[in-house]
Amino acid sequence: MNPKRKQRLFIILGIVTGVSIAAAMIGVALKENINLFFTPSQMAAGEAPVGKSIRVGGLVVEGSVNRGDGLTLSFDVTDKAEKTTIYFDGILPDLFREGQGIIALGKVEDNGRFVAEEVLAKHDEEYMPPEVKDAIEKAGHPKGV
Repeated sequence: MNPKRKQRLFIILGIVTGVSIAAAMIGVALKENINLFFTPSQMAAGEAPVGKSIRVGGLVVEGSVNRGDGLTLSFDVTDKAEKTTIYFDGILPDLFREGQGIIALGKVEDNGRFVAEEVLAKHDEEYMPPEVKDAIEKAGHPKGV
């Protein structure tokens, strides 16, 4: 093999190695920063990972909001099949109310409690987060009713 061919081969191998390393780093970063969505049924089945940031969504159960000291509160969400209790310490969105669809971003603790860092509420009467709508329809309740 002549020197020019060797040089080209090393350049190509260097480029392939560099691209492979960059792709691996991107994959690891995406895997660590993704927020998966879980329904109350999946939470009840124990499918949610402990200690990782996830989203849980559903309809706020009527009469389930329990206010504690200061800004601490808990409430249940349902997908019409199962329900999950969400614990939150903070200011709720103005549009938060019982019977409406919400999505909570947080983590499942070692004891199985879901502690939310952020609660997002729907923005009008007709809108429901697509994940919540799909979960309710899969539970056998058409059109979120």
